[in-house]
Amino acid sequence: MAAITVSQLGKKYRLGAQTHDTLRDQLAGLFRGGAKKEAQEFWALKDVSFQIEKGDIVGVIGRNGAGKSTLLKILSQITEPTEGEVRIRGRVASLLEVGTGFHSELTGRENVFLNGAILGMTRAEIARKFGEIAAFAEMDSFLDTPVKHYSSGMTTRLAFAVAAHLEPEILIIDEVLAVGDAAFQKKCLGKMGEVARAGRTVIFVSHNMAAITSLCLRGIYLEKGRLKALGPVQEIVETYMRDALPPGQKSGFRRGEVRGSGRVKFTNLEVFSRDRIAAPVVGEGLTIRATYEAVEENLPIRFVVNVYDSSQVRIFALDSFTDRALPLLFPKTGTLVLEIPPHFALTPGRYQMELVAFIDEEAADHVPGALDFEMEDGDFFGNGRKTHNPAAVIIKNQWSLAPADPAPR
Repeated sequence: MAAITVSQLGKKYRLGAQTHDTLRDQLAGLFRGGAKKEAQEFWALKDVSFQIEKGDIVGVIGRNGAGKSTLLKILSQITEPTEGEVRIRGRVASLLEVGTGFHSELTGRENVFLNGAILGMTRAEIARKFGEIAAFAEMDSFLDTPVKHYSSGMTTRLAFAVAAHLEPEILIIDEVLAVGDAAFQKKCLGKMGEVARAGRTVIFVSHNMAAITSLCLRGIYLEKGRLKALGPVQEIVETYMRDALPPGQKSGFRRGEVRGSGRVKFTNLEVFSRDRIAAPVVGEGLTIRATYEAVEENLPIRFVVNVYDSSQVRIFALDSFTDRALPLLFPKTGTLVLEIPPHFALTPGRYQMELVAFIDEEAADHVPGALDFEMEDGDFFGNGRKTHNPAAVIIKNQWSLAPADPAPR
């Protein structure tokens, strides 16, 4: 059964429009000698249609201004759509902005009961859940303090605890969780997963692709107010990451200004397996070539290559300090060649490399997103089968079957 059905949804705003056109405004316009500037129409959302089933965990992604927050405000019934239709089956709890629905003059305890009432809970239901809410927010000492004295992080803790524990059928969470500390964000993600496993629906907006892929099963990709893609979350995230690259930089080495002391500068980066033309293939090893220039001869440089998956999770780091064959002092120019043997491989998909050079533990150059590359599928295990593995990394291994151990007496 569908929890949310969105049909041809659109939301229009008028840029430059005045909400009040007073006599003073009209007179001022006359003295300025010009006609009143016409307001421009802006569609924050246009022709958006999708369906979310009960129990789905859906991540909504897109660049700033894509319409994500507008969509959530409409789903939360905060904003009315200009056109189209939204059908929602179930009670909705939303956390869109820090302190949404909180009264600054009331205490944290009073706001818990106020928010619960807004969500349609009885006082008895809220009282029954109050202990869990307070424990999750870790704010026992501040519950009787007015919310106006809370920091943004404290407000977020309490607001999320209320939204997640009052048993809504549909939980809508915006990027607001970025306000909290790392430990609290991890705790919130765990709670959202728990809510989803209970059969309730979760809609989550975030720019953290790792959080989206680890929590969500499906993804919605918005671009300039329109639905760009809808489907399995990993596919949606990979599409978004490819589109996020600047035009003309879909592959090949790219860098911006030198980030660091500037005593070293990377000038090129290549990744290949069979040759320098074809994409790397699973099972054929991997060669990485990084060219650099230094400001002087014989510098004690430490080189690091970080590899990230499409969700910007670091898969592994390659550090020149681990190889004793390299010199302690490097020439002014050179090309580093890193060989990854074929018994270790990245699984098929899109990856990104980052280059860092250190001198005496100080960053001399740093090139994030230096190169995007695709791993093509191959017969890694030599059994005639393609790679089927949900992990990012696979290694050669050997299985055997031995007789069962005798049962203990």
